[in-house]
Amino acid sequence: MSAVPAPHEEMQRVTLAPSPRSVSPAPDLAAPAVPRRVAMRRQSLATRIWKHRHDYLYVLPSIGVMLLVIAYPVYYTIYLSFFNTPPSLALEDKVFVGLDNYMRVVTAESVHEATWNTVVWTFWSTLLAFVMGFAAALGLNRDFAGRGLLRGTLLVPYVISAVAAAYIWRWIFHSDFGVVGAISVATGLTDHPINFLDDRDAALPSLIAVNVWKEFPFAMIMMLAGLQTVPEPLLRAAQVDGANAWQRFWHITLPHVRSVALVTVLLLLVTNLNSFTIPWIMTGGGPAGATEIWITHIYQIAFGRIRFGLASAYSVILFIIMMGMGYFYVRALTQGDERTPR
Repeated sequence: MSAVPAPHEEMQRVTLAPSPRSVSPAPDLAAPAVPRRVAMRRQSLATRIWKHRHDYLYVLPSIGVMLLVIAYPVYYTIYLSFFNTPPSLALEDKVFVGLDNYMRVVTAESVHEATWNTVVWTFWSTLLAFVMGFAAALGLNRDFAGRGLLRGTLLVPYVISAVAAAYIWRWIFHSDFGVVGAISVATGLTDHPINFLDDRDAALPSLIAVNVWKEFPFAMIMMLAGLQTVPEPLLRAAQVDGANAWQRFWHITLPHVRSVALVTVLLLLVTNLNSFTIPWIMTGGGPAGATEIWITHIYQIAFGRIRFGLASAYSVILFIIMMGMGYFYVRALTQGDERTPR
């Protein structure tokens, strides 16, 4: 005979049996909540503008000024690049030539030489200014006597006017009565003064040296600010663990200042591409086009040859290149804001 369960055991089974209606699905703990930033991004641009329409009233005067002094000149430059302008400056007599000005810019031999000079000028000026500025920032980031005085001294080239600096270095590099040439002759290094600015092979390197001297304090300031954000306890812990100076720099310091270094390099690139004062005052693009870069070449075409249409086409091409660099600059500034938690 089978044993009959006791009444209290049967009641316990009934009590422990789960009711289908009382069972609720377990929450999905693995699914994170949608961040507010992501939700805001999913809204359309027009919706966000309409939502903050009253805020735009505060910046409306600034937008109007920007449209007047930036947007209209850009529009008119693009418009003028499709015309051939007469030397008489009578713009009402301009002739529509379509893309002919752009084809001339692309195929002109002088443009090719100016492009190569611009690449050399921009690359070496940016690289040397950044390396010198970074090295100076690493030295000034340490505690030593006279650090404040040395920091102020190194900032002098940056605060000097570019026009004044160009004339000073033009006199220093002068082939007849320049300081460098006189010192080289007096010390017996050379028999005659060195011809820095009148020699095709030495003119562009001389301008690059002056430009690096003028710009490296900017890189020094930027990188010094970045170095001050490196956690000191992390460096000390690495030193206790046996890491040498190079290992601490490569694995700790450099990753912390990478974003600052990227922004600094992009700003130096844009500045060097737009550089006009030092090359124009010191050499004027000479000798024989050896120091002609894009900016000085555009100036020569517009105000030397009175070819505003051709110069406008040249400027539009340079503007597109600048806009590309501006895009990467903005991405470098906002790369931390675009990271969303997973």
